[in-house]
Amino acid sequence: MNNRILIRNNVTISGGGTQPIVFAHGFGCDQNMWRYVAPSFEDGYKVILFDFVGSGNSDSKSYDATRYSKLNGYAQDILEIYEALNLKNTVFVGHSVGAMIGILASIQRPELFDKLVLIGPSPRYINDIPDYIGGFERKDLEDLIDLMEKNNMDWANFLAPAVMGNADRPELTQELKDSFCKTDPQLIRQFAKTTFFSDNRKDLAEVTVPSLILQCAQDVIAPLEVGAYVNYRIPNSKLELMEATGHCPHLSHPEETILLMKRFLGSHSSSF
Repeated sequence: MNNRILIRNNVTISGGGTQPIVFAHGFGCDQNMWRYVAPSFEDGYKVILFDFVGSGNSDSKSYDATRYSKLNGYAQDILEIYEALNLKNTVFVGHSVGAMIGILASIQRPELFDKLVLIGPSPRYINDIPDYIGGFERKDLEDLIDLMEKNNMDWANFLAPAVMGNADRPELTQELKDSFCKTDPQLIRQFAKTTFFSDNRKDLAEVTVPSLILQCAQDVIAPLEVGAYVNYRIPNSKLELMEATGHCPHLSHPEETILLMKRFLGSHSSSF
């Protein structure tokens, strides 16, 4: 076991099962965001949580600007965690950019993955009209990066409500805002650039692992068109349209998230 890698990514392990289920958080978040969902899988799985480098309680000294300028750098970290823990036959659960990073890892080492659960994945956030609707114009995201460089609080106040949705539950927006603000400003800016300016549309066709796509209603970060696109491009994938709104159903609607996950994981069919 390579303890350096486990410390680097603040890996935690729980559960009494044998099959590993690995949870990957999204941009500006950490493994604590899974606290309403992950415990429901501890009876049947070995539950593995971690923080991407630069997020949560990861070792920020391990941050490498060149490595993490591409999502594949984070995907390599996942595969190193797998190697350190000798993980095989895994269920990988990824939220937002964490879902895309998991996709890239599964393409490199498909034999290590049993199923993918992709919550609000987006292979490209920028519109490419008329062929693709990502939800944003390039200038929108360039303006966001500019705002991040000027004032760490202002961009968090702007982005957190858009990501979370569910305006009737301000405590969730506040939690996300706090999560944004506690991350090193320089590292989260770089993660934002890597996340929002990546284009992984061509990678989707290379996925061979059976996949569940969870698509929320009223998700301005990964709108319905994106979920439908991912479903169309990934072979052997299933799209579930959720009653949950916003971009973080594992926080706002954990019961529905758990139900749909367990329904998918309980299916032994290799095709949909």
